[in-house]
Amino acid sequence: DIVAREFYSEADASHCIQQILESVNHCHQNGVVHRDLKPENLLLASKAKGAAVKLADFGLAIEVQGDQQAWFGFAGTPGYLSPEVLKKEPYGKAVDIWACGVILYILLVGYPPFWDED
Repeated sequence: DIVAREFYSEADASHCIQQILESVNHCHQNGVVHRDLKPENLLLASKAKGAAVKLADFGLAIEVQGDQQAWFGFAGTPGYLSPEVLKKEPYGKAVDIWACGVILYILLVGYPPFWDED
């Protein structure tokens, strides 16, 4: 799975994040915000290099209209939450893009950009 590898080469990370972003774009075009994107919610179709990446666990997903933003409450995993969510500000689709940035960082470096035991 995605989290099994310590880190990815730039080429492998690029291939992986491109698929994730395409999936997130598809969700957003259909009015769905995932709100809990993280490596544990990404599935590889096979163990082969370059395998397809699938989004999983839509349990916290919400439906939004267009570019709607509102305070939808805390949802997601702390290390992947966008600043808007942490500040209890209105948010929308951009929270998924923030999480994708965190995922890309992890793919390239092997550990999260933000970490706190609490």
